[in-house]
Amino acid sequence: MEYDVLIIGGGACGLMCAVQAGYLSKRVAVLERNDKLGAKILISGGGRCNYTNLYTAPTNFISENEHFCVAALHQWSVDDTIHFFEQQGIAGQEKTLGQLFPTSNKAKDVVAVFERLLKELGQRVILEAEVKSIEKNPATGSFQVMFHHKDRLESLEAPKVVMASGGLPIAKLGASDFSLRIAKQFGLAVTATAPALVPLTITGKDAEWFSALAGNSIFSKVWNNRASFEENILFTHWGLSGPAILQISSYWNPGELIWIDLLPKQRIAQLIQLEREKGGKRLLAQLLQDHFTKKFTEALGKFLPIDKKIASVGKQDVKLMEQVIHRFEVKPAGSKGYDKAEVMRGGVSTEELSSKSLEAKKCTGLFFGGECVDVTGWLGGYNFQWAWASGYVIAQHL
Repeated sequence: MEYDVLIIGGGACGLMCAVQAGYLSKRVAVLERNDKLGAKILISGGGRCNYTNLYTAPTNFISENEHFCVAALHQWSVDDTIHFFEQQGIAGQEKTLGQLFPTSNKAKDVVAVFERLLKELGQRVILEAEVKSIEKNPATGSFQVMFHHKDRLESLEAPKVVMASGGLPIAKLGASDFSLRIAKQFGLAVTATAPALVPLTITGKDAEWFSALAGNSIFSKVWNNRASFEENILFTHWGLSGPAILQISSYWNPGELIWIDLLPKQRIAQLIQLEREKGGKRLLAQLLQDHFTKKFTEALGKFLPIDKKIASVGKQDVKLMEQVIHRFEVKPAGSKGYDKAEVMRGGVSTEELSSKSLEAKKCTGLFFGGECVDVTGWLGGYNFQWAWASGYVIAQHL
């Protein structure tokens, strides 16, 4: 059988691309390294799949070219995603901050949509296909893809190839730098990569303090010189996690500081003043326990005079309280790396791709979509929206 396009990777981008290409009567073969489609979809959102975000905008993405994603997100909007899944029997329910999950709360239902559609459209899916090489025939302009399948080396040929094999996070799900290597092979620049949406580690003299607080979750504002997020942070045995930390990690580089406002909705100085007006008989520890767990309050005793009566708290004490509560300084040692990262920052340079089609400018017929491109979304369904949009856009230009 002859194919119009070979899609490398059966994740969100590759699956959407294969289905949309099928609607346009394109014959497709999807080559997936794993023994099932959508491995990363299946574990996303704790197995519930946060498949888009109602508030998606270009400002929710990190890229060397902040405008690059605009064209794709315009061609395939959040409404398009919602309508597509509703047509396939998946209604969405909104959770925190615009995150949309299937009402069934089952990620496997999302994958099942694509499995069914690919079957209906007659598209070929080859599982356990590890692509080894991609070469372009200068005479015909077509691509030859060599891959291992069931202990045999096989090959397929097509005039178009879509690289949708993801990025480096979560090696056990088959993640690799294959798309990046293919980009470099065809002379395309790759923007430096790093783990993103990833927990941060603390080592050295402060490690024990953080570790002792493992399990404590606090609504906070976390920021650095580039971005700011208000969500929960979670103390762990190795440092910090939770939504706000995962978000800021995408804007953090090794060696840099981050700051945490542990009480972003109130001011500690005002709370102290109110206590004074009531006589100030309570201890600082008692005031703090109105807002934090007993364990966390006791831990703050390392930095604050928590056993002081509020009536005897001086100006310097208040200054110290403001510094610790509203500007808690942290210097992470590093991150938990690609195996714990939800996505990869960086990737195939946007300078190398057409923003309208995602085709490589230097190599006709070669497309890149999804996570391997230098477009990284925030936590909360944004990366799925980029994957669906880029898959759709590529399909329109095959």
